[in-house]
Amino acid sequence: MTEELDLSGEVCPYTFVKTKLKMEEMAAGEELTILLDDPAATANVSRSLKSEGHEILDLKSISCGVWQIVVKKA
Repeated sequence: MTEELDLSGEVCPYTFVKTKLKMEEMAAGEELTILLDDPAATANVSRSLKSEGHEILDLKSISCGVWQIVVKKA
């Protein structure tokens, strides 16, 4: 099951806090697609998720200024 979290318009550290809260609701092995429009938040969220042991499956720009991170919960 893949869930989506749209964090457009949000900035650090709120982007990671909201991502972390969403991940806590999910079961191991589930995937979360995160949408961000702040390049710094994109880097910070992906780095923080990796440091918590989650697997980044995809990280890409999907449109002008919008980034997508797909992460699998550990």
